Parts: sequence; C-alpha cells; structure tokens
Amino acid sequence: MFSHVTVGSSDLERAGRFYDAVLLPLGLKRRPVTPDGGPAALCWIMPGQSLPRFYVYEPFDRQPARAGNGSMVAFLAPSPTAVDIAYAAGLKAGGQDEGAAGPRAHYGEGYYGAYLRDPDGNKVHIAYRGDIADVSGRP
Repeated sequence: MFSHVTVGSSDLERAGRFYDAVLLPLGLKRRPVTPDGGPAALCWIMPGQSLPRFYVYEPFDRQPARAGNGSMVAFLAPSPTAVDIAYAAGLKAGGQDEGAAGPRAHYGEGYYGAYLRDPDGNKVHIAYRGDIADVSGRP
C-alpha cells in the first residue's frame, strides 16, 4: 500500500540511534540513502525488499522539525517479545513512553502493542497483530 513513510528530525544522529534501537528488533535494517539535492536523510527497509521504506529527514525548509498532531507511524512486529524488546530499546535510546507494551484486546484478540515518542516528538506504535493470521501484508 505504501511506497514510504517519512518523519522529520532536527538531529539525524540522535534519530538514527533511536530508530536503529526500535527497528532492528523488528527485522528492519538501515540502508544508505543519498537525497537528490535535498536535506540529509536516513532510511530503513526489510531485508530483501525495496519497498516500503521508512525515512527520517531533516526538514526541507531547514526549520526545526515538529511532530504532527494526530499523526503516528506504526511498525509491525513479528512477536510480542519483539514489541517488548523494541519498546525497551526505544526508551533507552531517548524515546518517551506513550503506552507500555501489553495486550490491546480492544483492537483485536491477540493484538499486542506499545507506544512511544521519538526524540523529536513523533509518535511511534509497535504492534504485533496476533488478530490477523497472516501478518506479512499479503492478501
């Protein structure tokens, strides 16, 4: 469904530490990215897949990054344990708690998730979708 999702950061080094901590336990890896004349950026993908991509960019207008009110990026985890690991690693890497890891039965039986904010204030959700038999994204 998505080509890519992008959030802004005023400190890419700090953002890189945070997102490496959160995304590596979910199976994503950082890939090199060379912005085409624009601001500096970081990128993560699933190994063996070119899309979708998750980017963190310095804002194009060179103004400080601001988190969107009501916006959130949700990452799919392969297990509840991966949610726990990613959530704890994100907190240790400078994230702020927005909802501890645990069952979220109101979203579906077997749904397990955690919420946090990255160091720039972007809201991040890590979710294991036990309520869906095939969480690969395939129909």
